[in-house]
Amino acid sequence: MTALNNVAERAIRPLALGRKNWLFIGREEGGEVAATLFSLVQSCKTSGVNPEKYLTDVMKRLMSHSANKLHELLPDEWAKAQAIDTS
Repeated sequence: MTALNNVAERAIRPLALGRKNWLFIGREEGGEVAATLFSLVQSCKTSGVNPEKYLTDVMKRLMSHSANKLHELLPDEWAKAQAIDTS
């Protein structure tokens, strides 16, 4: 149980350290966008994906990607596709 607690605490540590900075994020919409990006970056880290490489690739492909297949661009699915492409 302690190991799971440590994982969760390490995951939220950057947010806790910057808490006062987040007060100056701007409007409410800016906070929602920041929360989405933080979630994506943490999902990348959890999946063993380089967040910068992931976000760069997804942003390039997002507009031409089918709306019905957006789940393919989630970090874990993206990592599987990258593994297949390099094989």
